[in-house]
Amino acid sequence: MDYLDLKELLTVIIPTLNEVEGIGLVIDEVLSIGIPKDNILVVDGGSTDGTVDVVRSKDVKLVMQEGRGKASAIATALKYVKTPYVAVLDGDYTYPAKHIPELLKKALEGYDEVLGFREYVEGSQPLIYRLGNYVLTKLFNILFNTKLNDVLTGMYVVKTSKLRELNFEFSGFSVEVEVLTHIASTSGRVTEVPITYRRRLGRKKLGVLDGFRIGRDIIRLTWRYNPAFLIFLLGSLLLIPGLLLGGYVAYHYFFTGIKYYVRGLVAIMLTLAGFQSLIAALITLYVKRVELRILRSIEALRTSE
Repeated sequence: MDYLDLKELLTVIIPTLNEVEGIGLVIDEVLSIGIPKDNILVVDGGSTDGTVDVVRSKDVKLVMQEGRGKASAIATALKYVKTPYVAVLDGDYTYPAKHIPELLKKALEGYDEVLGFREYVEGSQPLIYRLGNYVLTKLFNILFNTKLNDVLTGMYVVKTSKLRELNFEFSGFSVEVEVLTHIASTSGRVTEVPITYRRRLGRKKLGVLDGFRIGRDIIRLTWRYNPAFLIFLLGSLLLIPGLLLGGYVAYHYFFTGIKYYVRGLVAIMLTLAGFQSLIAALITLYVKRVELRILRSIEALRTSE
């Protein structure tokens, strides 16, 4: 992609908060791949360590964030974006800017969002964080019927029009899953491209407790976008006490001769209720998949007109 292509298509958004160690290197990398200065937008959340001075020395666009948190930073940046796509990456030097053209090229194949699937190098991230990312990604895949590898990545290219549909109600580090949930639930056109991931420069802001908050927000987003599935999935948990109680009753019936009629009846009722809920949950996933296909067909017809 040449200079004109990138200028016409893409704006790079870099949210910052006390990233003086890495932001200069990040901007230099973005410039080195042919992104014009006018297409780089740094949104600062009130840095006190000299981050703003470094950004100004690079002569790129700098705006002060309205509100707090990364979601507010992206919402603020959208007021200045005029390109059809935006690339979001952190200002801590963990995400190599060289992957931005790859992500954009993939997005132009018809995807609303392309995630940078992190391939870790030794020492780039502690094991506890990688484990947390794995668990949260699996949870997201179950709840939203996706097959992704890294739902918490901080580097992605997304259609500007899809971002404008969001209200950015989730603060903190949940903005990535909020964006992804909206796209996965309204068009399903999301994919990944492998990227490298480096050790961050400066103090880490994401803590273990943030992982639990993100997990909570994934559940809240499920309630918003597919409440029936969440209700039935929770109902299917009745299978657990039903099968355990059924096993207890069966053991005593066959090995001790004791017959627990009431407990057996309760076990049957719990098991049936849980099994029916599980089937209903699977049906809601199928219905959601059909809904996405219908939405894509409608959009394709509108585009062809």
